[in-house]
Amino acid sequence: MEYQPVVVRKHPRPASTKHNAESRYWRQYRHPVFIKEYAPVTSVHFSPAKPHRYAVTAATRVQIYAPRTQKVTKTISRFKDVARSGCIRGDGKLVVAGDDSGLIQVFDINSRAILRTLDSHKQPVHVTKFSALDQTQVLSCSDDTTVKLWDVPSQAPITTFLDHSDYVRSGQVSTSNPHLILTGSYDATVRLFDSRTGECEMVMGDPSGAAGTRNTAPVEQVLMFPSGTVALSSAGPILRVWDLVAGGRCTRAMSNHQKTITSLAFNSDASRVLTGGLDQMVKVYDVSTYRVVHTMRYPAPILCMAISPDETHIAAGMSDGTLSVRRRQPKASEPAANDLFSVASLRTGAFESFLGGALPALGQGRVKEKKKAKPIGDVDELKVESKRKKRLREYDRLLKDFKYSAALDSVLRKNVPPTTTFSLIQELIHRDGLRPALAGRDDVLLEPVLRLLLKYITDPRFGEMVCDVANVVIEMYTPVLGQSPLIDTLFARLRRKVAAEIRFQKELVKAKGALDMLLASAALSV
Repeated sequence: MEYQPVVVRKHPRPASTKHNAESRYWRQYRHPVFIKEYAPVTSVHFSPAKPHRYAVTAATRVQIYAPRTQKVTKTISRFKDVARSGCIRGDGKLVVAGDDSGLIQVFDINSRAILRTLDSHKQPVHVTKFSALDQTQVLSCSDDTTVKLWDVPSQAPITTFLDHSDYVRSGQVSTSNPHLILTGSYDATVRLFDSRTGECEMVMGDPSGAAGTRNTAPVEQVLMFPSGTVALSSAGPILRVWDLVAGGRCTRAMSNHQKTITSLAFNSDASRVLTGGLDQMVKVYDVSTYRVVHTMRYPAPILCMAISPDETHIAAGMSDGTLSVRRRQPKASEPAANDLFSVASLRTGAFESFLGGALPALGQGRVKEKKKAKPIGDVDELKVESKRKKRLREYDRLLKDFKYSAALDSVLRKNVPPTTTFSLIQELIHRDGLRPALAGRDDVLLEPVLRLLLKYITDPRFGEMVCDVANVVIEMYTPVLGQSPLIDTLFARLRRKVAAEIRFQKELVKAKGALDMLLASAALSV
């Protein structure tokens, strides 16, 4: 009778959310660099243009950092008061920033010269941003409750909005329409303005609105999707999603932070939203489901956060004056973000799909398949097929020769999965070969057996079999205990682990009983 190899039993593995593909991606942002500033870091902004330098605003200066070295390349400190919201223009040539005196200044990023001064606000300006579609316009939001859209060449405001009744601490010009402005204020409202009419077109989160849609805390941050149809806002620890097409209807409200959310940011394709809060957490949401797919912990409350356009850096500013920069090394196979005409894009076919697939394959030669030509015979020809014998694995060969001890040793190595090890042990039990396999071992050969039992005694997949094997080992080697300190230590550890597991199981039974009582009482009261 032909030998039948050991059948490795498949065990159901519990679903792991800790190391899924999403988590593995965000865990690539490792080895954070911590840079200490003199005051809380209130703003971080990456340049949309390569090499994606970033502006860090703290105290009375704006510093420009190089992403590769994390070193300061430029320092702009020509402010009369605390600087706010340093923002780099889309071409990477200009920087705009406000300060607590109400003054807004536009600087040349290389010479640091003041090119324009916009002086109209009477109180601190917390938001200064260039318009993404019209680079000659700047948005400013101030504590004097006004929102202004400036024409930089003439240094004059194009439109001033006076609808807010409290500090305006967040705002953004739409990336799909240069006339639409989204703002958030401490009056607990999110407003959408149109610079063509000079009017507020939409109010969201009004405290007098319907329950569930009204904000009960000051709006700290707002963010508009690139499509311009959906907006996000944070008020306290709650993140809200607003449908602008449906008239500003709140479609979702999430409360995954324990404290106030202070910063919102998209990744490069706006498929993920990053939120940072005073609870020292950064959470990543999948915008298709708005579920948290990853969480990052920081050493201090987060005041601001940004992710680079090429998704290689995450910078976060904290209340204790620390700037944290996490870096990810992109893989060689990963195409550069927003680089449609790159060599990588041409090779992956993105360029052809962009043009509707009109182009043939560019620069691609013919690849021959490594297959042998099959001989073609007559129709009535009978072919006798020869079957190759399957090569047996090492433990199967040893089992075939009834070398049970050596077969067990071959599956006790580190690179052998536990399913294989316990499948062979099960086969030894069926053959009445477990005792011969465990017999006659010295401390060197007994150690891997005890370490296997110690490792998997609490694993629900193998726990029952581990207990059976442990009983046999204890019965066989109790007479020789005390001769090897290492073996004695392993036996003691095994005993402690079993005792801890029994205590844990008793607590689970108690918890189950309590839950059963609660559920039974709830069912009766219905």
